[in-house]
Amino acid sequence: MARRCFYSFHYKPDSWRTAQVRQIGSIEGSRPASDNDWESIASGANQDEKIKRWIAQQMNGRTCTVVLAGSGTADRKWINYEIVRSWNEGLGVPGIRIHGLLNQALQTSTAGKNPFDFIAHGATKKPLSSIVKCYDPAGSTSQERYAWISKHLSNAVEEAIKIRGAN
Repeated sequence: MARRCFYSFHYKPDSWRTAQVRQIGSIEGSRPASDNDWESIASGANQDEKIKRWIAQQMNGRTCTVVLAGSGTADRKWINYEIVRSWNEGLGVPGIRIHGLLNQALQTSTAGKNPFDFIAHGATKKPLSSIVKCYDPAGSTSQERYAWISKHLSNAVEEAIKIRGAN
């Protein structure tokens, strides 16, 4: 049975790349908000509370949050919030770098910073990256990196759940 996972990613630059990963099917992912849905969630009064409520609804019943890390994912307000909330709720949290996948213009991007470097872990205040893993898929082409993700995504999720259980 596929794990139910929440995907965390920087929407505008990475939605095409993340759609490729989400189609793999080795894990069951949450449905992303469309542009219109997101505009209604993130507009008007109480934006932060509406976004937090939407994130909570999307994470409900999930066992893991997969952070799909592109060039600009690290240290974004809502990415950090999703990572912290996931960790605090006991979810596994792996990162998968997606900069090597093609976007809709058939371009790759540069690797970004590790998003877990910006999250302090508990009383130790060590970066969460000292505990959780952010995978950099092997391969020199988009197809090779996609194949690596397809082969290893479910294993990364299972390992992240074990890591969270031990920490």
